[in-house]
Amino acid sequence: MSELPQYKKDFLKSAIDGNILKFGSFLLKSGRTSPYFFNAGDFYRADLLNSISTAYALTIDSLPIQYDIIFGPAYKGIPLATAATIKLGQINPDKYASVEYSFDRKEAKDHGEGGNIVGAPLKGKRVLIVDDVITAGTAKREAIAKIEKEGGIVAGIVVALDRMEKLPAKDGDDSKPGPSALGELKKEYNLPIYAILTLDDIIEGIKGLVGEEDIKRTEEYREKYKATD
Repeated sequence: MSELPQYKKDFLKSAIDGNILKFGSFLLKSGRTSPYFFNAGDFYRADLLNSISTAYALTIDSLPIQYDIIFGPAYKGIPLATAATIKLGQINPDKYASVEYSFDRKEAKDHGEGGNIVGAPLKGKRVLIVDDVITAGTAKREAIAKIEKEGGIVAGIVVALDRMEKLPAKDGDDSKPGPSALGELKKEYNLPIYAILTLDDIIEGIKGLVGEEDIKRTEEYREKYKATD
């Protein structure tokens, strides 16, 4: 595997130092026990928020897609989209000065300006969704539906982490090959979906930062649950 770009290394180190990427034993909603856990909601300190917003901005800056608005699904996506928009304007003011942001409400406001969307109007605009991870894809489907209802055009999705993990088998047999939630979403909507880090990136980047046992257990988990897409 080729060496990780510096911004990925910096983001990964920040996530480990900030105890956002943790290693141990974690029970997931799927019922699986994972040797690592990542929670983008823990980037709540100024230096950590700067780290994740920089990683989002540099990832977005590298993408071959066009967009007008950065959209953050409530709730975790709101600060991520906001911070990423600010950082894009800082890294290249000439290119990104006109990029807008918006987010949705969980419940429509029935007074004042009303509506489901806060920030830039979506009608006729190309919208890039920014969020933390794709677990089952439900939240992203809801976001896509809201954007399209408002007349926006979804240009793509950027998440912090792609676990590269197959969905749980409906019959409970996890030995069967299968797609990831990210892969299913990409196929269903024919959308480009990108991640700052993948599980492969994590395993490559944590060498020298965490213990050999944590690396081994994470590699074994990847082998057991790796998606076919």
